Amino acid sequence: MMRIALTGSIGMGKSAVAAMFRRAGIPVFDADAVVRGLQGPGGALVGAIGAAFPGTVSDGMLDREELARIVLEDRRRLAQLEAIVHPAVQAAREAFAKAHRESPALVFEIPLLFETGGEDAFDKVVVVSASPEIQRARVLQRPGMTEAKLESILARQTPDSDKRARADFVIDTGGDLSTTEHRVREIIACLGLAPGG
Repeated sequence: MMRIALTGSIGMGKSAVAAMFRRAGIPVFDADAVVRGLQGPGGALVGAIGAAFPGTVSDGMLDREELARIVLEDRRRLAQLEAIVHPAVQAAREAFAKAHRESPALVFEIPLLFETGGEDAFDKVVVVSASPEIQRARVLQRPGMTEAKLESILARQTPDSDKRARADFVIDTGGDLSTTEHRVREIIACLGLAPGG
C-alpha cells in the first residue's frame, strides 16, 4: 500500500484537492476532521483539554476560539495541546489504514506534516500551493479571521517555498478547479494508480 501525505499551508486548497483524490477512488484520511470530532460535542478529548486549559470548556462544549487564542499566544501551551491531540490523531490514522488495508493507496490530509516532522511516515508527499495573494484572500473570507490571526498562524507554519521544495509533487490551486483536478489525475497516473469513480 502506498501512503501519500497531502499537505499545504492554510488557505491553499487542501480540502478541495482531497475531495478530488476521493472522487478518483483513493480513500482520504482528514486529520482536521478527526480533530474536530475529538474536540466537538461529546468528543473524546474535551475533558482532557478542559482540565489542561481551564475556562475553555463549558457544559461539555469546547470553546475553540478561546483555545486558539491561548495556544496562538504561547508556544509552550501549544505544545501542551499537541501532546493531548497528536496521539489520538495518530491512533485514528492507524485505524483508518487498517480499515482500508486492501486499497493500493491511501491519502492522508495532514496540514502540519512538516511542522510535526511527520513526512518520513509516507511514501510520497503532495504539497498544495497557491500565490500568497490568493492564499490571503481565501483565508480572510473565513468567519472570525483577522490579519493578525492569519499572521500568527503563518508564523507557526513552514513557509510555502520550503514545503514546495520538499514535496514529491506540487499542486497549484491558483487556477480553475478543472486544471487542479487534471493535475491530481496526472499524479495518480504517475504513481501507477488507476483512477476510479
